[in-house]
Amino acid sequence: MPNVATLADKRAVEAEMPVERRWEARAPYEQLVRTAAAHPARPALSFQLRARPGDKAVRLDWEALRAEVTRAANALRRLGIRPGDAVACVLPNGIEAPVAFLAGATAGLVAPINPLLSPEHMAALLRELGAKVVVTLAPFPRSDVAQTVAAALASAPSVETVMTVDLRPYLPRLLGFAAALGRPKVAWPARVRVLGWRRALARERAEGLDFEDAETDRPRAAFHTGGTTGLPKLTRHRARGMLYNGWCGAYYLIGPEDVLFCPLPMFHVFAVYPVFMSCLMSGAEMVMATPQGYRGEGVFENFWKLAEHWRASFLVTVPTAAARLAQVPVDADLSRLRLALCGSAAMPRELFQRFETATGTRIIEGYGLTEATCLVSANPPAGERRIGSVGLPFAYTEVSIRDPEQGAVELGPGQAGEICVRNPGVSPETYYDPAANARMLTPDGYLRTGDLGRIDAEGYVWITGRAKDLIIRGGHNIDPAVIEEALARHPAVAFVGAIGQPDAHAGEVPAAYVELVAGAAAEAAELLAFARAGIAEKAAVPRHVEILDELPKTPVGKIFKPDLRRRAIGRVFDAALAEAGSGARVIEVVEDRRLGLVAELVPGRAGPDEDLDRVSRALGGFVAPWRWREAGGGEAAD
Repeated sequence: MPNVATLADKRAVEAEMPVERRWEARAPYEQLVRTAAAHPARPALSFQLRARPGDKAVRLDWEALRAEVTRAANALRRLGIRPGDAVACVLPNGIEAPVAFLAGATAGLVAPINPLLSPEHMAALLRELGAKVVVTLAPFPRSDVAQTVAAALASAPSVETVMTVDLRPYLPRLLGFAAALGRPKVAWPARVRVLGWRRALARERAEGLDFEDAETDRPRAAFHTGGTTGLPKLTRHRARGMLYNGWCGAYYLIGPEDVLFCPLPMFHVFAVYPVFMSCLMSGAEMVMATPQGYRGEGVFENFWKLAEHWRASFLVTVPTAAARLAQVPVDADLSRLRLALCGSAAMPRELFQRFETATGTRIIEGYGLTEATCLVSANPPAGERRIGSVGLPFAYTEVSIRDPEQGAVELGPGQAGEICVRNPGVSPETYYDPAANARMLTPDGYLRTGDLGRIDAEGYVWITGRAKDLIIRGGHNIDPAVIEEALARHPAVAFVGAIGQPDAHAGEVPAAYVELVAGAAAEAAELLAFARAGIAEKAAVPRHVEILDELPKTPVGKIFKPDLRRRAIGRVFDAALAEAGSGARVIEVVEDRRLGLVAELVPGRAGPDEDLDRVSRALGGFVAPWRWREAGGGEAAD
């Protein structure tokens, strides 16, 4: 593998040839056929339902994976899926998730959807996609995925067929028999045809596709964003960007002898593109443990033994999982483990050092985003790691720092601004919403990421925050990372989420929510004093520090700040209402696509009409809007 250690090395790689000549396949299925021909008997995918080392597992080699994907793609085409038709995969991890992904991207357009979404959010995504087929779990004990999908389908009239995946073959025979007896009942909508996944595939030919996969530049996948700032948006990906991610992994780091242990969900771009596509390009093996990945029962407790059992050369993690792993004693032989690949959010310096000290495993931190078909940059495995940086842009990726208010204005070296990206994964028609596409790109074709950062003199990218995460106190911008990094230095602190809480005078003031290290003890007043001592900028010292049992997180481990903002709005508004003598209270803070987070109130005994003056006086100074929960009692106030 090449030694790409510096920005000059990256430029030299780009000068050798255009990116279009770096790989021959023009679609994921074509690459699968090539890899299966090169490494037919090498392991491709492995999965075990339970988290103990040595538990029953299913393993496919590359030829078996090619055959399974071929059958699945032919089955989807038989069900009427054509280019542009959406196949929604509402699946936890398992062999079927990557098989369905490749098959859906071959027959039509595949859309992995988080099974933990509410039926309402799931239905909204299915409607926006116009999905015709949904691949999901069959009813299974201790799982409500089938029930959630059935509820969503009631409001998703485009769905014609549901293909159900049964988890029982992953269990030992007696447990599988018990699971069949305990299977819950699910009421699928009468209009929907329900087919068993395995039975449908068994009827299809495995030798080759029954159709020509000729339109190489069409959208192949649609992912909903899994970020931390609001409702999910759908983004479309083309084969060029998907294969580019795989090329980056295979060119920089991963070979056919490698094993990538990946407990991240297959509905997230990090697992699908940098991990699975790198395996697809290189012939490496991807291993998944439990349907829930890191969230699965026993995964953290058995993690190092699992890595030893599967002879992992790479493990894939995110900062919140790394913080947990740093607390798990290493009780296994990890001599084959080369690196931990970390992404999804910036890792605080203290956590970085804590993880490497506790585990003896070197971290390579990188950066990507759904809108760019993932990969943007990484600390070079063959070069200098700069802790706190997300490294150098990959070959054929350009990063530019722009004025956040004027995306066309490029800033100089070292200046902080909005990170903008141009690479083979950036497409001018990423979103389903044309207005969002118009706002997304700069005039010269760079994706406006919404992330804030800078580039140093050697080309390393440093993320300083999210544009939407900025705390704006009386017109003064405060970077929440300043607060989070200061509190993360406290030995009892595992995670920190800093947000702006409503303030009637300054608009917003900083607040911080903290999750402690398991077994540690600290008081909020102690942490506030610690933050005050560690934050040089007086305006950035949090007004409020609160310790939670667990911070809300996305399925890939990012701290989900809208939930923290909801908590802060409810707390601040309730305090203001009580001080004004109003009996009204916040019943819920909801997301409104037009207004953002809105506090919904229920009136006190006096009723909404009599209490309206007190409520208006109490909340009139806040920027955050509110409304009565019951229609007709009042309008949202800005």
